Amino acid sequence: LVMKLPAKETVCLAWTLGIASAVMVALGYPGEIQDDLSVRWFWWACAMVPFVYVVGTLVVGLGAATAKQPEGVVDLVSAARYLTVVSWLTYPFVYIVKNIGLAGSTATMYEQIGYSAADVTAKAVFGVLIWAIANAKSRLEEEGKLRA
Repeated sequence: LVMKLPAKETVCLAWTLGIASAVMVALGYPGEIQDDLSVRWFWWACAMVPFVYVVGTLVVGLGAATAKQPEGVVDLVSAARYLTVVSWLTYPFVYIVKNIGLAGSTATMYEQIGYSAADVTAKAVFGVLIWAIANAKSRLEEEGKLRA
């Protein structure tokens, strides 16, 4: 939303990425509750299809929109994009903790640490970046360097 894409494009992207994210979670969950490694790997691979689409859209698809941001904001928007990508990239690795031989409380501990670190990065740090983007754009609007 802070990228000021055309309304139609924003709605389309929000729906597409939202649905892809929901499909990713729905595909990953059956593997998460399995003990059979082959079943876990199968569902992990299935969930990676929408995952790659979402991350690819963030990295490649929004590159042009990022470049169109006003000076003083473009670096913040770029940082938000890449922070999102980096935080998202932790999830597939945390998911496979049980696939690489860890089990019981040790596996649970590593999962909780991984998911917590990713969540703090994805939500708290990202939220601060979004605030910084909105603040910078507001300042540019007040200075007359950016149209509202």
